[in-house]
Amino acid sequence: MKKSTAVLITILTILIIDQLVKIYVKTHIHYGDGFDMLGLSWAKIHFVENEGMAFGLSFGGITGKYILSIFRIIMVVFLFYILRNLIKHKETYGLIISFSMIIAGALGNIIDSMFYGLIFSESYFHGGLATMFPPEGGYGSFLTGKVVDMLYFPMIDTVLPEWMPLWGGERFEFFRPVFNIADSAITVGVASILLFHRRFFNSETVKEEKPKTENIQATENENN
Repeated sequence: MKKSTAVLITILTILIIDQLVKIYVKTHIHYGDGFDMLGLSWAKIHFVENEGMAFGLSFGGITGKYILSIFRIIMVVFLFYILRNLIKHKETYGLIISFSMIIAGALGNIIDSMFYGLIFSESYFHGGLATMFPPEGGYGSFLTGKVVDMLYFPMIDTVLPEWMPLWGGERFEFFRPVFNIADSAITVGVASILLFHRRFFNSETVKEEKPKTENIQATENENN
């Protein structure tokens, strides 16, 4: 399989799954509600929305929303440029797929920001299900849509003992953030690069050092 084909399949697969899950959650689950996955109390589908950052974080209101959306678009263009060079220089499938996952995840959340405000009605706590393409129009404008999150894994949910300094008696929850499949793709892609493809960060150094080594060898041959 061509590497460009593998890139296309990876990006499209993640995007399709991510968007299908988001659309289903948005139109079938009340905001703030959800259910346990496979009967596990620590693995839940829990519908919330955020203003565009990963893992339920927000950034600077409407102005921040525009800035974040534009920044994401620029970063995706830059990542596509890097990916094109990786394919051109015949890098490994693992590194190329990792970058493809990061791009797919970024695109998944960009789609929410760009279009969800235009095509969905607002979601409210106990306010009824959102509808797709409502007659009255969407809840926002271009680039101001909210990102749909639904994956929630509160593996530890307890109250810290009273004797503990500073936080004694307070509730402790791990893992608290609610995220989506696009966030997961970005996280897995970045983790894969850091764990298995760290040489990518040294690639420019290697390219600069190689000519120096060849020059030294050429000089030694001439002296001999």
